[in-house]
Amino acid sequence: MAAMQQRTFVLIPGAGGNADQWQLVQPLLGDAGLRSIAVSLPNWAGATLADHADAIVAAAGPAEEVTLVAQSMGAFSAPLACDRLPVAELVLLNAMIPTPGETAGEWWGNTGQAEAMRANDLQEGRDPDAGFDAEFHFFHDIPPEVLELMMSSGDPGSPAASLFETGFPLSGWPYVPTTVIAGRHDRFFPYEFQRRVARERLGLEAEQLPGGHLLVFSQPVALVARLIRDLGQPAGPPGRRGSTRRAG
Repeated sequence: MAAMQQRTFVLIPGAGGNADQWQLVQPLLGDAGLRSIAVSLPNWAGATLADHADAIVAAAGPAEEVTLVAQSMGAFSAPLACDRLPVAELVLLNAMIPTPGETAGEWWGNTGQAEAMRANDLQEGRDPDAGFDAEFHFFHDIPPEVLELMMSSGDPGSPAASLFETGFPLSGWPYVPTTVIAGRHDRFFPYEFQRRVARERLGLEAEQLPGGHLLVFSQPVALVARLIRDLGQPAGPPGRRGSTRRAG
């Protein structure tokens, strides 16, 4: 119980997102007796990954033990905070896993995301040339009442263009226990695509949860259950938990 009480979950949104992205997750962590902090990332013109890392560290404050949870593009900034915080675990959620020097703009072509999404669209019975559609790719598994709540929180807006032009500055992955979680029904980053990227870039297996790209809204209970599952258990050496320094 003591181990659970001292853990702080620092919740990092995806591209253009803000702290409201975690509005269903935080109460569930609180019900479990755990502290959480949802971060709003800088999105001004010229913002960089370093600015995001600064915001994460500032939000965490004097936390004794941290789990960083990074949604989607948050995976580009969360690793930059690992040497500045007492990170017990880094959790990547439907994540854009970067390699050294890669920009978020390059990531799409380097990983083959468009081809994976197109193939999944075809499998789902959709015109594969129709392109991205938020309702189909993001909102398809979100209950109507939750979608209404999400929309009433305001449009987070598009991420600053500069964030897609900043190369991931680390020479390798931080040496902290890392977990990759992928939504089984993610239509934007299809599950098999995420499995391949996690294996190729981190040498890790992506754990499957029900839900799509925004499972923070569609499956908050399942997500929180997974986040707290191993609390209080011995962590073991970082390598056993999936940590690696291998540069993609």
